[in-house]
Amino acid sequence: MRIALINENSQAAKNELICKTLKGVVEPLGHVVDNYGMYTAEDKEQLTYVQIGILSAVLLNSGACDLVITGCGTGEGAMLACNSFPGVLCGHVVDPTDAYQFTQVNNGNAIALPFAKGWGWGAELNLQYIFEKLFVSEWGLGYPRERAVPEQRNKKILDEVKKVTHQDIVYILENLDRELVLGALGGAKFRELFYKNCKDERILGCVKKLIG
Repeated sequence: MRIALINENSQAAKNELICKTLKGVVEPLGHVVDNYGMYTAEDKEQLTYVQIGILSAVLLNSGACDLVITGCGTGEGAMLACNSFPGVLCGHVVDPTDAYQFTQVNNGNAIALPFAKGWGWGAELNLQYIFEKLFVSEWGLGYPRERAVPEQRNKKILDEVKKVTHQDIVYILENLDRELVLGALGGAKFRELFYKNCKDERILGCVKKLIG
């Protein structure tokens, strides 16, 4: 699995710790982490939580990643922004139980974490345990297991609903405020990571047209 890590501006100073903790859990399992920043609070491009939604949608819809791990102060804004876009199903994860149940019940492709609220003594341990619970089992098996069939059915229904209620991602990118999009895709390593891993030529062409 290719995992994209995205931090917004208010929590950018924690990127190094979050990335190190994430890699420590997932790399021994054979997963790859692409760190899209922000890398420090002083980065030139300042990602807002709204722009996290744009960047997450581009990465997931293009196949440049399989899972987005992101967040903001409370995690709520990042979650809402991500779920505003097609092809993104983002859960709000506060603790390891949330992480496990999201993978089993909702089987989404993004999680939003609170990187300020409740961030205190042992915060890095909570992060580690959350990341561990994301990968202890195959996703979508249901919880409790006797609820697996209706939960899997509801997930498929939600996916179909989102196809109807959301516009095509290329249409969205072409019609959103240009500066908002350019800021979302303007990270220092975006071109390097995205151009190498994007699997959708149509989205790739749109992004190249937008950012050069």
